[in-house]
Parts: sequence; C-alpha cells; structure tokens
Amino acid sequence: MRQEIVIADKAYDAEERVITPLVRAGKTAVIPSKSNRKEPRDYDKELYKARHLIENFFAKLKQYRAIATRYDKTARIFLSAIYLAASVIWLN
Repeated sequence: MRQEIVIADKAYDAEERVITPLVRAGKTAVIPSKSNRKEPRDYDKELYKARHLIENFFAKLKQYRAIATRYDKTARIFLSAIYLAASVIWLN
C-alpha cells in the first residue's frame, strides 16, 4: 500500500480541522507549523521545497497573458501554449 502525502502551506496548520482528519484518513501531512504554534510539528523540508519550486513555476507561467486568461479554444492548443511558455521559462 502506498502512503499518500498532502503538501500544503502554513495557512493549513489547523490541528482539528486539517491535520487530524488527514491522519485519520491515512495520509501524511507536509505542512510547516506557524511561527506562533506552541508545539512545532515536524515535516519533510525537502518535499516542501519541491512544492515551493512548483508553485513558483506556476506563478511564472501565469505571467503569460494567453495562459492566464485561456484564450485558446481547444485543450490541445492550450496545452501547446503551456509547452511553449514552459520552454521559454526553462531557457531563461
């Protein structure tokens, strides 16, 4: 059986509403503790860094107006625009 992992931002550091239901469902929460938390919780820092890189990539991708507003009519053309924008981001 594969362990499912949920990666989220510090805003989701709520023990009763978020963390406990995830643990009951058999998932591992990779959510850093807020700075004002009395008992800081451990989390996988390397996995959280990867989440941050992906989030930054999507922020860069949204800088392209055609991607952010989805001008293209078909999914195939939209995906090709994403590939093109991702290539430009990767080359810079």
